[in-house]
Amino acid sequence: MRARVLERGGRLVVASHNEGKVREIRELLAPWGIDTVSAGELGLDEPEETEASFAGNARLKALAAARGAKLPALADDSGLAVDALGGDPGIHSARWAGPAKDFAVAMARVEDALETAGATTPETRRAHFVCALCLAWPDGHSESFEGKVFGTLVWPPRGNHGFGYDPMFLPAGRDRTFGEMAPAAKHAMSHRAAAFAAMVEACLERRCA
Repeated sequence: MRARVLERGGRLVVASHNEGKVREIRELLAPWGIDTVSAGELGLDEPEETEASFAGNARLKALAAARGAKLPALADDSGLAVDALGGDPGIHSARWAGPAKDFAVAMARVEDALETAGATTPETRRAHFVCALCLAWPDGHSESFEGKVFGTLVWPPRGNHGFGYDPMFLPAGRDRTFGEMAPAAKHAMSHRAAAFAAMVEACLERRCA
């Protein structure tokens, strides 16, 4: 497979219609001078997520956007995995929010499931966020990266920052949820930041193999 690098100052499609994800990815890319446009801004359809893994769905979305826009595209597939729920909601994290993408509903569903499972102590409410990133080009070449962050789930949710399940996720060793953290503090330790750092090392600071 020929070497590939994402050129600094180039244009990139963020393959998402999720404004929270687009905002975070833009903030992470800002130091590299990458000009970003979202799939939503381009009017690109979101493909159905039919893969059985975060990495598979990220690649599916990245390739669809890259081919649709004829530009390199970066896709994120991420979610919350709860130990007491057997890893749910996992790759279906967005679906738990329903058609309206209401994550207050999704968080309440998680809490109801935890109560049903008898998970009432921090030790029984362990969870982690997973982020799979895929950087793809119109010709089908792609690079994949993954990051995780571990913690516990609190109730009621706390904070108005971030998005998705952030207000109920308390990272290990911290006293603030992702929803209570300023964006810079979250970026310093999040699952998305970890995956992004791997991508930077591979595809921005040196050439990808």
